Amino acid sequence: MEACTRGIWAGLSFQEKEQLLRGMIALCPSGMEYIGVRMFERFGQRTETGVFLHAGREFVFVPGDRVTLGWNRWQDGMNEETSADLFETVSEYGVEDVRAFLAGQMSPVRDAAIAPMLVECGTQSLGWIEVTEEEACARHEPDFAAELERFKHSELKSFEQYQAFRLDRQGEDVRIQLYNEGVTLEALLEEQAEAGFGLLTEDEWEYLYGGGCRTLFPWGDSFDYTMKLKHFGSLERLTVMVEESAETDPSLVVEDKRPYHLELPNFFGLQFAGDPYKVELTVDPSGEVLPKGGDGGGMICGGMGPLVGYLPAAAVYYRDGSADELDWEDLIDSMYYRRVIRLTDLAL
Repeated sequence: MEACTRGIWAGLSFQEKEQLLRGMIALCPSGMEYIGVRMFERFGQRTETGVFLHAGREFVFVPGDRVTLGWNRWQDGMNEETSADLFETVSEYGVEDVRAFLAGQMSPVRDAAIAPMLVECGTQSLGWIEVTEEEACARHEPDFAAELERFKHSELKSFEQYQAFRLDRQGEDVRIQLYNEGVTLEALLEEQAEAGFGLLTEDEWEYLYGGGCRTLFPWGDSFDYTMKLKHFGSLERLTVMVEESAETDPSLVVEDKRPYHLELPNFFGLQFAGDPYKVELTVDPSGEVLPKGGDGGGMICGGMGPLVGYLPAAAVYYRDGSADELDWEDLIDSMYYRRVIRLTDLAL
């Protein structure tokens, strides 16, 4: 097991890593395939690790570690731009002590031992199930077919009937999702356990997102105003220089076709929603549900700008203090989950 802790894992040779990774298959549910070794690097951290595949879904090996989690003070401190932006935004709400305000939004500082795991790279929606048009028409009320036809002949990109169905245009096709009203936490945990998977705890999620960093964001204490964010788009005006008759035109602006930065794979090869309207499910051993990575869009809807509005999605240790006031039915509409396999019984 010691070889699968992060410090020792990083020093193993390629052949030693391959041997361990192939041996992990014996601890996995039937159908797990080993794909190979891949390097992931971002925010100053890097991991050479194994990629696996199960029923079309990618998993990566994440080495374990002993880390400090939570946040209550700066490591490096904000730069001038972030400091001015943050103070201006929160002062409108009577906040004078910015550090105390931020600490009140974060999980408490604590030490944690994280076991080595295979972790699903992406997330799956808990409250919505993707279906075919035939399945949707068969399972839904008669007026669904009429709503679908109206959508097809409209110019709308998406349409949602609350806790009923969602329609999203994808080229010439329409993606259909139905609300999964019958799902319960108990049923989800039981289903995944029977299949050989577990769900993340808050400690594991914070480690997977920040890698044990002691800064506010996984990249540092200051906000990155060069990012492209969902709901805000590009935070900077991008220009391109083109050569025309040996001269350049600095005023030529092109569409920003970059992906949303917070959705890109991190240093473990994991993708996060990067959207404060979405939350990821974590469950503590006591059965307490702690949504991570969002606040249901509360801060954005409240008129906050990118910095504060995206704290729930970008800050490593953000914890939504009002989540326990919501019913399960209210949470699952925007909730996603990822599966894990804890390798605590790995024989070396």
